[in-house]
Amino acid sequence: MEDMERLQKVNELKRNLKQQQNMFIRIKNQSEGAVKASFIIAEEIARACKPFTEGEFIKNCIDKVCNVVCPEKKQAFADISLSRNTVASRVDELASDLQIQLKAKAKEFVSYSLAADESTDRTDTAQLSIFIRGVDAKFAVTEELLDLKSIHGTTTGRDIFTEVERCINETELQWDKLTGLTTDGAPAMCGEVRGLVGLVREKMGHTGGKLIAYHCIIHQEALCGKVLGMGHVMTVVTKTVNFIRSRGLNHRQFRALLEELNSECEDVPYHTEVRWLSRGKVLRRFYDTRVEIARFMESKQKVIPELEDEKWLSDLAFMCDITEHLNVLNVKLQGRQQLITEMRDAVKAFQMKLRLWEGHMRQGNLAHFPICQSANDTITIPFPTEVYAGKLNTLNVEFKRRFSDFDAQKFNLDLFANPFAIDVDTAPEHLQLELIELQCNGALKTHCHSVGAAEFAPLLPESMPQLRLNSARVMSMFGSTYSCEQMFSIMKLNKTSHRSRLTDQHLVSVLKVATAKDIKPRIDEIITRKGAECLVRLAKKQAILL
Repeated sequence: MEDMERLQKVNELKRNLKQQQNMFIRIKNQSEGAVKASFIIAEEIARACKPFTEGEFIKNCIDKVCNVVCPEKKQAFADISLSRNTVASRVDELASDLQIQLKAKAKEFVSYSLAADESTDRTDTAQLSIFIRGVDAKFAVTEELLDLKSIHGTTTGRDIFTEVERCINETELQWDKLTGLTTDGAPAMCGEVRGLVGLVREKMGHTGGKLIAYHCIIHQEALCGKVLGMGHVMTVVTKTVNFIRSRGLNHRQFRALLEELNSECEDVPYHTEVRWLSRGKVLRRFYDTRVEIARFMESKQKVIPELEDEKWLSDLAFMCDITEHLNVLNVKLQGRQQLITEMRDAVKAFQMKLRLWEGHMRQGNLAHFPICQSANDTITIPFPTEVYAGKLNTLNVEFKRRFSDFDAQKFNLDLFANPFAIDVDTAPEHLQLELIELQCNGALKTHCHSVGAAEFAPLLPESMPQLRLNSARVMSMFGSTYSCEQMFSIMKLNKTSHRSRLTDQHLVSVLKVATAKDIKPRIDEIITRKGAECLVRLAKKQAILL
C-alpha cells in the first residue's frame, strides 16, 4: 500500500515537472521581440506617469489596429504580454537594472555629492528623495535618483540621516569621497547639530573627509524676494484674484468682460506660493487688466480703493518689474547638471545689476523698469524712486547674506573656473607646484580659453592629480535641489487619488525609470538574464525530483 502511494506521488511530481517544462518551452519559444516590446512599452508607461493598467488598453489598441493593417501578424502581436501584473513586474526589473548600473558606476566615482529633499505624497507618507551626482576619473558626470525612502513615522534629522546612511551603504559608496550635500532650509535638513547636515559631518569626521553643505540656491533666491516688504500689494492682488477665480459665475463674467472690451488679456491666473514663478505672472496680468478689474469689482459692489491710489499703483508697478527680474534669475538657476560655478556667476551678475538699478533709481532713471516707467507716465504724484532704491539696496544686502557660503568656497570655485588667473603665492602649498606647471603650459592655456571649465577638466594631465581632484569635486556639487523638486512633481502625477494604493516599492521603481537620464535600462541584458534564471530554476527542480 505504501509502495502504491509512493508511486502515485512520484507520478504526480513528474506530471508537475512536465507542466513546468512545457511552460518554459512556451516561454522560450515566444518571440523574443514580443518580450522586448513588452519591456519597451512598460518603460514608456512609467515615463509617461501612466497606471500599470494602461498596458491592457495599449494591447487592445494594438489588436484592433493589427486586425485592420496586418491581420496575418495578429499572433505575433498577441504574444506581447501587457497585463497589469506584467507591466508592474517589467517596471520593477527595469528599475533593478538601473540600480545595478548605478552601483557599478559608483565604484568608479572619484567624488560625489548628494541632494536631499523631503515631501509628502497623496497618502501623507513622507518621501525622502536622494539624488547623487558622481564624477569618475575621466570626468564623466552621472546624475541620477539614488533612492526614494518612504518614512512612515517621524521625520527628524536622525530619521533622515538613518535613511541616507542606509542608502549610501547599500550602494557601497565611500564616505571619504562625499564632497557636498545640498538640502532645503528645513531645520531637520540643514541643522548643524541634530539636522542631516550636522549628522553627516559627524559621520565624515571619523573618515577624515570634509563636507560642503549648501542650502538650495533656487530656494534661497526665492526667499530673498520676501525682504522687499510689499505684502500690502500681494494681499490685495491675491484677494482680488481669488474672488474672481474661486466662483465659476464670477470667472465667466470677468472673462466675458475682457472679451467685450477687446482686452489683450484673456484671464488672470491664480497665484500659488509654492510655484515661485507664478507671482510675476499674476502681478503683470493684474497690472495689465487693472482697469477691467476695477470695473468688474465695482459691478459686484466690491470696490478696491487701492486701484485709485496712485502710491499703491506705483508699488504694484515696482513689484511687477523686480519680480520679473527675479523670475529671469530663477529660470537661469533651473535645470539638470548645472555647474555650481555657473549658478554662482548668475547670482553675482544679479547682485551687480541690483547695484546698477539702485544707482539708476536714485537718479530717476527707469530704463530697466518698464512697468514703473509706464506708471510714472500716468500718475500725477512724484514717483517714489528713493523708496524703491532703498528696497533694492535691502534686496542686495539679503543676497549677500544668503549667498555668503560662496565666499568660503571662492578659491576652489575660481580654481576650477579659471586656474590661470589664480595667484600661486596665495594658493595652498599642495597645489602650488601643479599650478606653476599648468600656468606655464601654453597649449593648455589656449585650450582653457577656447573651451568651458567642464570641457577643460579632462585635459588636465595625470601629473596634476590635485588639480584634477579639485575639478572633480566642483563638478560633482549640487547647487540646488532642482532634481528633487522635479521628481516630486513626477511623484504627484503617479500617486494620485486614483492610484493612492500604489505601493512604496512600485513607486520607487516607477520614479527610477521615469527620472533616468544618464543611465538607460539594458533591456536585452534583462531578457537574457531572465532566460538564464528560468533555466537554473528548472534545472534545480529537475535535480530534486531525480
